[in-house]
Amino acid sequence: MKLRPLTGTITALVTPFRNQQVAYDDLAKLVAYQIKGGINGLVPVGTTGESPTLSHEEHLDVVRAVVAAARGRVPVIAGTGSNSTREAVELTRLSDEAGADAMLVVAPYYNKPSPEGVYRYFAELAEATDKPIILYSIPGRCGIEIGVPVVERLRARYPHVRTIKEAGGSVDRVDLLKRAMGADITVLSGDDSLTLPFMAVGAEGVISVASNFYVREINQMVQAALANDFAKAGKIHRRLYPVFKALFIEPNPVPIKTVLAEAGVISSAEVRSPLCEMTPANARVLAQALQELNRRK
Repeated sequence: MKLRPLTGTITALVTPFRNQQVAYDDLAKLVAYQIKGGINGLVPVGTTGESPTLSHEEHLDVVRAVVAAARGRVPVIAGTGSNSTREAVELTRLSDEAGADAMLVVAPYYNKPSPEGVYRYFAELAEATDKPIILYSIPGRCGIEIGVPVVERLRARYPHVRTIKEAGGSVDRVDLLKRAMGADITVLSGDDSLTLPFMAVGAEGVISVASNFYVREINQMVQAALANDFAKAGKIHRRLYPVFKALFIEPNPVPIKTVLAEAGVISSAEVRSPLCEMTPANARVLAQALQELNRRK
């Protein structure tokens, strides 16, 4: 497959479980649901895919399963980050061999390396594959952000490092990245509720949790924004906003798995420990947001 631009609506896929084992039939069903909805790309084994609880064998088997189910129709972007450079390099190489079209690599978490350490981490990964690498900056989980100067250095040295998933909650960061690199950097929102404001200052899409279920709706919003129809995009955003918030009322991916299971897209809302099922009170809040959205369609 000739790789299409890593823009538009890309889903951070959940990993379905049944009896605490990966439910590969549900995973294939979810991929089919995504492609039918018009998705532009798929990210297996990211945080939404509960990658910290998967064994390395499961991690790679999920990548292979998504590649097989996608059948070249959309890019498959494997999550391969770690707080160990050696582990991240190994996951990147093996995911490349498994058929992934690109890699999503989170900043090294917990260790809190210096900017030079962050640069060297990503540089080693860029040396391990010639496929596109999407940098993933999420300081709320990692304790550090991928600084703009680090992104500039990586972009200047590695032609296949030209995209960043920005999940720091700051429109200013998007503006700084675009001011520094312009069209040489593609910015993707990492927060569903901030996709529209991010796109207003130059982002070109989203790696979305909500699109696990709301594929067409998120895609319509993103495509309208890409066409500079922010009036239409704004209407969709406002309609979806309560759901965006409700999907994060408990740790991701617990709420979105609940939605998918109740809709029959997957057969179970199971997550792996240390995550657990939603509290009844929060489940009611989520259900109310979904009912309100249905009434407003």
